[in-house]
Amino acid sequence: MSDAVARVFATFTTGRHLRDGSSNSSRDGGASSVEYGLLVAAIAAVIVAILFALGIGVKNTFNKTSSCVSAGSTSTC
Repeated sequence: MSDAVARVFATFTTGRHLRDGSSNSSRDGGASSVEYGLLVAAIAAVIVAILFALGIGVKNTFNKTSSCVSAGSTSTC
C-alpha cells in the first residue's frame, strides 16, 4: 500500500510517472506549437493594424500636398 501512495505522491509532485519514467513534457509539444502559432498570429495582426494606420496617414498627407500643389501659389497651405 505504501508503494502505491508513493507513486501517486510522486506523480502529483514531480509530474513523472514511475511506471514508465516519462514525464508530461513530451505531450506538451503540441500545446507549445499552438501557443507559438497564436503568438505569431497576434504579432501579424498588430503589424497589419500599424501598416493600415500608416497608410491612412500617408494618404491624408498626399491628398493635402496634392491639393496645395493644384491650388498654386495663390493659397497658403
